[in-house]
Amino acid sequence: MTRSNQPRPNQPRTLPAGPFRRPAAVVGLLGTAALLLSACGGGADAGTQQTADATPVSGGNLNFALSVDRGCIDPQQVGNNDAIAIARQTVASLTSQDPTSGEIVPWLAEKFESNGDATSFTFTLRTGATFADGTAIDAASVKTNFEAIKALGAKASLGSTYLSDVSAITVKDPQTVVVDFSKPNAQFLQATSTFTLGLLSPSSASLSEADRCAGKFSGSGPFNVKSYTVDKEAVLERRAGYSWPAATNTNTGEAYLDTVTFKIIPEAGNRTGSLQSGQIDATAAISAADITLFNGNGFWNETRANPGVVYNLYPNESTPKLKETAVRQAISKAINREEITSTLLTEKDQPAKGVLSHTTPYFKDFSGLLAHDPDGAKQLLEDAGWKAGADGVREKNGEKLAFKVTYWQSPKEVLELVQQQLKAVGVDLQLKFTTIADVTAAQAGKDYDFSYGNLTRSDPDVLRTVFASTTARGGSNLREKLPVDDTLGEQAAALDKDARQKLVDQGQETLITDAHSIPLYELSTTISANEKVHGLAFEASSRLDFYDAWLSQ
Repeated sequence: MTRSNQPRPNQPRTLPAGPFRRPAAVVGLLGTAALLLSACGGGADAGTQQTADATPVSGGNLNFALSVDRGCIDPQQVGNNDAIAIARQTVASLTSQDPTSGEIVPWLAEKFESNGDATSFTFTLRTGATFADGTAIDAASVKTNFEAIKALGAKASLGSTYLSDVSAITVKDPQTVVVDFSKPNAQFLQATSTFTLGLLSPSSASLSEADRCAGKFSGSGPFNVKSYTVDKEAVLERRAGYSWPAATNTNTGEAYLDTVTFKIIPEAGNRTGSLQSGQIDATAAISAADITLFNGNGFWNETRANPGVVYNLYPNESTPKLKETAVRQAISKAINREEITSTLLTEKDQPAKGVLSHTTPYFKDFSGLLAHDPDGAKQLLEDAGWKAGADGVREKNGEKLAFKVTYWQSPKEVLELVQQQLKAVGVDLQLKFTTIADVTAAQAGKDYDFSYGNLTRSDPDVLRTVFASTTARGGSNLREKLPVDDTLGEQAAALDKDARQKLVDQGQETLITDAHSIPLYELSTTISANEKVHGLAFEASSRLDFYDAWLSQ
């Protein structure tokens, strides 16, 4: 299966000693908002990655295959996960998130605290960290970055939502910055651990969006962009002098690898052949049918489900047919999620049990609301006046119950199976497999009935990002504002763990029962690698982390 998102394996991490270890004092400073994030952290699935007690070796180039390229590697603009795999290595973030517990721990900020209602967050930065151009990473640079992300607007489709309610960013002194919000914001500390709020040098904020996409920025992470050729490859090189890792990393100095070369290989069979032949060292984009080829025999696999919103069909409810709740509900009932995973995916893939995957903090199992019920689907459509036509496709007032999905993700067979399942109840799902650019254009022009995809984030506020009617990424202009929007907003402001859990549950239940969300399956990703690759892992938000990676000779 071709994977578009990359989750992190559950492997034990030893926190480094010294200033990078999470200070005990931070616990008392975080306040309720931070504690919420660690209370319900989803654990990773067991994997088969080889372990080794060998001492890491410095040097070498790791060739890693990606399946697509969207022509941008700016961490503050990208949203596609293949691009994120490149961009994540170039920036450090204020905080990091433990992939097992969900706890927020230090990175560029050695200390952080929130006020009692999570409307104000204070970050004390470590000293000595610099951007690749030599500029000091200080409070003023944090302010510049966050303001630049807000200015990017929809171009920063993730970061702009994390900062949407910022009312002020204040530099208290060179190492202290305060971020104030107009209302409680329980999700913000987790947001500061993500790549999209990773820091670029202040001079990068003045670059054109095109130059930033081309990798001409100066980052704060363990790797710099050496070269980038669209649709061919991106080469990252080790950042000299880097010594400010996150508390979740084991390495405490410069990256072990001299370079990482990301090769764009669109064809799944070519990726398999390239790994077998040694042309690449690793990838997270092996097809489901070929993954078992790399169980042993000089290779290893590591699998985990992505946190965040599972793969969905997202209805465009501004269209008359999909504005009908019964139509959306019938489509959801007609889908056999178990069949999707059992026939097309790997043994580690799971059908959707809700809108959120089971590795997401605050997950709850809503499988009962997602049961396959074709008879119930038919009855809903009959009652709504949609009668079977001569060709089996239902009709009402002379209009066919037909819908269009434009998509780029693989495997194509998933939607082809859904197409068959919907046909059985009289719904014609028309599929157009095309490029990311065409999909983006269709979505921008609202020229579709359903969009298709998932969104990875290790915090339940991802629900608001995807489904709130007011967000550009989610339902903007796709449906009218509904009470569920208020629920999704309230969960982001809830400071009490139990209160937030109740709101997250309520939001999910409404999204499912009214079929604003039509969940299909949990995305899981398998890293497949040559046995000479060590330490390649994922962070809590399912982004590839090459900082601890090394190659045995």
